[in-house]
Amino acid sequence: MAQANLAGTKVMVIDDSNTIRRSAEIFLKAAGCEVILAEDGFDALAKIADQHPQVIFVDIMMPRLDGYQTCALIKRNAKFKSTPVIMLSSKDGLFDRARGRMAGSDQYLTKPFTQDSLIEAVNNYIGKALQQ
Repeated sequence: MAQANLAGTKVMVIDDSNTIRRSAEIFLKAAGCEVILAEDGFDALAKIADQHPQVIFVDIMMPRLDGYQTCALIKRNAKFKSTPVIMLSSKDGLFDRARGRMAGSDQYLTKPFTQDSLIEAVNNYIGKALQQ
């Protein structure tokens, strides 16, 4: 797979699993991304306002504020509604995908994800932004 240079691209990973956050961070940093980690929706919302990530990955199943709610809150904010939000889930059902779309997500990735699938997802959105 052609590896785009994602140096300096700010990517946020929101997941309550430390293992998932760390593996996503390793994969994304290897491609040159600047990675912001959040362990739940509340943590993420505070960091998004400060950090302005260019792409956001959000786990669906999280305590307090789940991925659907987090995504909907991000998309409701005028400043961040155009920021791509990619849902992460171990469930690959049609219902889950539809619910993600309804919350405003731009893409749906099934866990366990690979380095290629993460990088490809970031490339999809960063590549588009660079072409505009």
